[in-house]
Amino acid sequence: MSTDENETAEGSSANPRTESVDVVVVGAGTSGCYAAATIANAGYDVAVVERKSAEEAGHIACGDALKGADAFPDAIPKSQIEPAFTNTEVDHGRFEIPQEDTVLDIPVPGELAVIDRWEYGRLIIEGADEAGAEFHYDTVVQDVTQDDDGVVTGIRAKHDGDVVEYDADVVIDGAGALSLLQDKVDFSDATFDTNVSYSQFCSAYREVVEVPEPVEWSDALVFKPADVAAGYVWYFPRTETEINAGLGFQMTEEPMKLVDDLKKDLRARPEFEGAEVVDKLGAALPTRRPYDSATAPGYMAVGDAAAHVNPTTGGGIAGAAYAGAYAGEQAIVALEDDDVSEETLWRYNQRVMDHFGGRYASLDVYNILSTAVDVDDLMGLIASLPGENLAEALYSGTTSFSPALLLQTAVSSYGHWGQIWNFFKVKRLADELMAHYDRYPTRPSALAGWQDERDRIMDEIYEVTGADPKY
Repeated sequence: MSTDENETAEGSSANPRTESVDVVVVGAGTSGCYAAATIANAGYDVAVVERKSAEEAGHIACGDALKGADAFPDAIPKSQIEPAFTNTEVDHGRFEIPQEDTVLDIPVPGELAVIDRWEYGRLIIEGADEAGAEFHYDTVVQDVTQDDDGVVTGIRAKHDGDVVEYDADVVIDGAGALSLLQDKVDFSDATFDTNVSYSQFCSAYREVVEVPEPVEWSDALVFKPADVAAGYVWYFPRTETEINAGLGFQMTEEPMKLVDDLKKDLRARPEFEGAEVVDKLGAALPTRRPYDSATAPGYMAVGDAAAHVNPTTGGGIAGAAYAGAYAGEQAIVALEDDDVSEETLWRYNQRVMDHFGGRYASLDVYNILSTAVDVDDLMGLIASLPGENLAEALYSGTTSFSPALLLQTAVSSYGHWGQIWNFFKVKRLADELMAHYDRYPTRPSALAGWQDERDRIMDEIYEVTGADPKY
């Protein structure tokens, strides 16, 4: 590099361009777009910083299954995203259990759809843009700025080699799993959950596959256990001949060769003979309870960046949309009150926990159970459960697994009595945990006491399951 080029580069860093907005949102995913649209609809200036190009934005690794397709926030009208719904005929789950030579049809509550995730991504960006949000593509966040009191005041990023500083009253972190921003913020004076590690996440890989003939299960979401208990293979039909095929596993397990394992399974299925791969992508996603607190002064985390994902299925689109809307609405309150303190932003945490946070924390209990049992034992347990009860456990965080049903299931499931009894005890603790989340505190100062009681319940769960502590 020449001296002139060095001076130009140094000068660019020394004199960064500054953008001043009311709110800066990092990430143009579901939560980021719904947050930005909510704020822009209220007349405030909001910039969405996205590391991908305008052409690639919205291209995200996803299973493409959408539960709760009938319920989305109004900030981006549902009519805006409906063109991305490629299969609205799916109405149940199909759980294949080779170890038991069994296929379970599992009813799934709520409206289901399979979508084209990239098209959906484009459409929500378009919706937020039409609401008035400004998108800044090819912009990679490098750092977060804070004042002497610990209030987050913006971000520092790079665009085409130039440093850009975004000064904002509120920063919304929608940067995805294991967000870089959370490594940069000093949370020492905030309640923000820092009890986060790689072991609480899942590694996933998926391919979009075109098959020559329509599959016979085009009305179902197909699940199949992987070679480890804490993992599964999925086949989600976008159409009768276009399938989202993927595999994921909990990062507590030894690394798997995801691509090789998925291809091995694809080769074993006759319906995929002669198939063509049209897209492939991998990602990490949270398979853990939602963050206890996703707020700090001037800062909120949303979507994957706050673990707003069903930990048993990996589904997170609808939750991310609502989290984004709730964060956007609370940012508006903070702007109107000229108060970005954690006390003001706290209502965002409450709304997340009231809506789905407690349910997801309860579902995480079953995820913990899966890490502590042999895959064959786990499949035997699943095969012994009535479909409706399994569906409740997978999606609602609880199930009406009464003592009478326990006895009835045990009688018909010789060889799995120990697992069934254990599941019954775990189910009762999961219910207790969900009830505790109903008492989520109304102010930051009460969080520590609430956490103490939650951790007591978790200690019982670890004792019953024999699992290693996750948090």
